[in-house]
Amino acid sequence: MPEMTDSASALDRIRAEIDGIDLQLQALLNRRAACAQQVAEVKKAELLAAHGHVEPGQVSFYRPEREAQVLRRVMARNDGPLPATEVAHIFREIMSACLALEKPMTVAFLGPEGTFTQAAAVKHFGYAVLSRPLATIGAVFEEVESGESDYGVVPVENSTEGMVTHTLDNFVRSTLKFCGEVELPIRHHLLGAPGCRLENVTRICAHQQALAQCRAWLEKNWPRIEQQATSSNAEAARLAAADATVAAIAGDMARETYGLVTLAAGIQDYADNTTRFLVVGREMVKPSGSDKTSIIVSTHNKPGALFKLLEPFQREQLMLTRIDTRPSRSQPWTYLFFIEFEGHQDDPKVAAVLAELEEQTVMLKILGSYPQAVI
Repeated sequence: MPEMTDSASALDRIRAEIDGIDLQLQALLNRRAACAQQVAEVKKAELLAAHGHVEPGQVSFYRPEREAQVLRRVMARNDGPLPATEVAHIFREIMSACLALEKPMTVAFLGPEGTFTQAAAVKHFGYAVLSRPLATIGAVFEEVESGESDYGVVPVENSTEGMVTHTLDNFVRSTLKFCGEVELPIRHHLLGAPGCRLENVTRICAHQQALAQCRAWLEKNWPRIEQQATSSNAEAARLAAADATVAAIAGDMARETYGLVTLAAGIQDYADNTTRFLVVGREMVKPSGSDKTSIIVSTHNKPGALFKLLEPFQREQLMLTRIDTRPSRSQPWTYLFFIEFEGHQDDPKVAAVLAELEEQTVMLKILGSYPQAVI
């Protein structure tokens, strides 16, 4: 009995300490939120002094470079036992909630509800934003261009299936700027309605990219079942929720959104399957200290043009992270080059390369500089 009493006493002390820490955390969170409100008032006062009035939506409270710097510092100084990425996710939600006090942001994404693009938007902005699902990638661009949404999130490439060409085509015509990137591990599940039995499934639905990413698993386990491509995995999940003979390939968010159960987990062919998303907005982003820049260029159709295009990057020791091509559509058999590299357009080395490219290319479009993904 004395041992049990000592154990209970120790637990009581630890729980009392936890309660005390919780009180301190809550007080500090509200102090931080109050500081965020003060930031909003200072920004409004500065605009009022400069212009005499403040239009709705004129004040920009969200600063991507500032958030990236905060998250990097959080991860660098973390000494456990919580993993650095978990602590960074907590701080992301704190910043998201504080930012919503200043001005709730509206973020458009490729819908419907439950897509991986929505999961990417939540990972980047936190849960305190107002999410707006849209039917197409083009609609996301239009929504942000018109000012109806502050930012948009669109898929740009997958580690196994390559670039999302429709997104690249929208970059060519759009005036929007890149503001950030999100890397999201893609974990596909075979989902069905509650009570769904595998032997009763007659059709598997998913977006064509998801079907491709699970091709080997499907050929091994369901070689003769009908596969139906849908506009999104979330749409496939919606169909599965309404029909017990339909199974969907989708992720965790779709399962939760549509109340499905997991019939088979982690069915993607490659364990490191990852999709990269880009955040688009109307303003340029300042340097964060660890950035990328994306451009689109068109060169003269002559021997050595591509070598001459890439030579300045080698000379200035700028690391290329992506190069891809798309038809220019202005003339048959001419191409646009989509190039991403490390550095910010305000960096002297990057500025020198961009100035040289502008002189030697037919067209140069700077899509934006933005912080590299932190979490």
